Amino acid sequence: MSTPPSEALSWRSIADLVGNRPDAPVAIVGAGVNERSLTPGRCDLGPKAFRAVLPRFSTYDVETGSELSTLVHDAGDVAVKALSPAAAFQPIRDAVAAQAKRGLTVLIGGSNAITRPGVHALGLERVGVLTLDAHFDLRDTDQGLTNGNPIQALLDDGMDGKRISQVGLAPFANTKRAHDKAKAAGISVRTARECRQQGLAAVVAEELARLSALADVIYVDFDIDVIDRSQWPASPGARPGGVSAEAFFDATRVIGAHPKVKAVDLTEYDPSLEIGDLGSLTAGRWFCELLAGFESR
Repeated sequence: MSTPPSEALSWRSIADLVGNRPDAPVAIVGAGVNERSLTPGRCDLGPKAFRAVLPRFSTYDVETGSELSTLVHDAGDVAVKALSPAAAFQPIRDAVAAQAKRGLTVLIGGSNAITRPGVHALGLERVGVLTLDAHFDLRDTDQGLTNGNPIQALLDDGMDGKRISQVGLAPFANTKRAHDKAKAAGISVRTARECRQQGLAAVVAEELARLSALADVIYVDFDIDVIDRSQWPASPGARPGGVSAEAFFDATRVIGAHPKVKAVDLTEYDPSLEIGDLGSLTAGRWFCELLAGFESR
């Protein structure tokens, strides 16, 4: 019987699952879009910070006694430096579409402007969209694309609003006009208070079931500013009163487990706003929960 390798100075980490693995069931794609963000920041640094934190997470979940083993193909970063959301649309869409054979594609942003091309990669006529976000992202598009209007842009593209669910919307962070737009389009709107009272994972499960009846595949936008700012300072749009990080992780595992979820993104992570590695560690734990959910399919 061979002796297990010593854990005196290191352990098997999530980073050991990630690499150039063409046949892996999961892929990550970096897309550091930052131009035309409504609040200036450095979301373009997100993919690098995300990858750098993965060695700090083991593959073992002490709560369930399970060991993660899913291999992940790192497809690298899309060349979007200094590109506007409009100019970045095609390269991001094509990069996500190139991973269509995978069970799950994980797009690491970058601003929320990456969501629209990610959704298009799955086919606008067949996809349902779930957002975990403090904001509607329904700002008008008459001044061009920004990180504040990917959902409006999808509606402009012809997407049926009934196939969109928005979860975690925060008070005093949106406008009546945006709310009216959402209702008129048939979007399912679930507020941060609903998520706290009913449980974010329960609300997410309801919306996944609703979308599953309407769509062949589901795309999930994890705009991480949905988390309460006291637990998540690394997004300019995060506000006090958001959902807890624990609830966010629980919901992520539910999403990862759903068989129709084919692609997700993590957006609005700005490493320049880090406080004590809280941002990167939260993003890394999110990825662990996503993989744990995926392994339960």
